[in-house]
Amino acid sequence: MSLKTPKFIYFDLGNVLVTFCNERMCRQMAAVANAPIERVYEVLYGDAAGANDLTDTVQWRFEAGRFSGHEYYEHVCELLGARPERSALAFACADMFEPIDASMRLVERLAAAGCRLGLLSNTNAWHWEHLLDGRFAALNNAFELEVTSFGAQAMKPDPTIYLHAAQAAGCDPEEIFFTDDRPENVEGARKAGFDAERFESTELLIDHLRQRGVSGA
Repeated sequence: MSLKTPKFIYFDLGNVLVTFCNERMCRQMAAVANAPIERVYEVLYGDAAGANDLTDTVQWRFEAGRFSGHEYYEHVCELLGARPERSALAFACADMFEPIDASMRLVERLAAAGCRLGLLSNTNAWHWEHLLDGRFAALNNAFELEVTSFGAQAMKPDPTIYLHAAQAAGCDPEEIFFTDDRPENVEGARKAGFDAERFESTELLIDHLRQRGVSGA
């Protein structure tokens, strides 16, 4: 069976276009706040935040748009019992990414070939501001649309965010291709009607796109 050429292509961000390191983030935030790294982990991901599960942690709530950047800062400072400069804490939190060069080159080729591209990411306001401040040129230049969990107030694989992404692209779900490194997010996209493949490597993604006749792949 031949595969349809998509009218719009959405990329996940983490582990598709950039790598990230939560340990690095926590280590840097601990240094800025003069707090033990174990305490930072506890505040962001554990019981210190009153969390009962992973969907009720401080970090999850920030990514889900339940906290603004200011509210996140105030909450983390209260739980840590420290009050570092907000800009320093924000940079420590966000400076955790490195580009996946092959993927960045791919999106630049796709954009140059006229493909409509978007980002569809579970992320928070501080990370997003950092990623789009110009340090990763392809993120600023190649993408027509940016759909974020904190903006949509819904986290993949919640069906709401895929519906929001389809509406933003002005396409029917079946006209959209999506790639993500997390199987549950790929499955969520498929349930929403997207053509979706798990990201395992840039080379395999290129194969998926070429099978669909995507120009520039």
